Amino acid sequence: MQPEAGAPGDFALEEFLPYRLSLVTNRTSRLFARRYSAAFGVSIAEWRVLAVVGRFGGLSATAVVERTAMDKVKVSRAVQALLRRGLLRREGDAADRRVQRLALTEAGQRVHAGIVPLARGLEAELLAGLAPPERAALVRLLETLEARLAAMGAGPEAEGPD
Repeated sequence: MQPEAGAPGDFALEEFLPYRLSLVTNRTSRLFARRYSAAFGVSIAEWRVLAVVGRFGGLSATAVVERTAMDKVKVSRAVQALLRRGLLRREGDAADRRVQRLALTEAGQRVHAGIVPLARGLEAELLAGLAPPERAALVRLLETLEARLAAMGAGPEAEGPD
């Protein structure tokens, strides 16, 4: 896919890399959500919060925003829903009383432990269509694109729609 100069009317959205990446991402997220939402009752945003808190623990909501590249409002709503359901709890930070850290409750740990195998299964199912060298190339290409985005000012800390 080589970008070409041309008249605006020649622009083919279906060939535009950001659009194609968005389609793949959105379709993957919706497929995964269908697989876990009925069983666990969490949204995509809630799952992402559970996943990052389950992986790193003790994160502030701001750190969750940074690690997931989700909008602050979306993270805030997801955190509130997870707190109400008893899947997350807030803990004060000993070094800075203004900061509230998030942690999985026992119920949150059970949901996290239940969804992780589904996530790994979906990933394996997606990658099953690629030969091992293609998988390695995909990882390298994604890393290259992530580095290029950071160099262009769209690193993990940049805000915007997810």
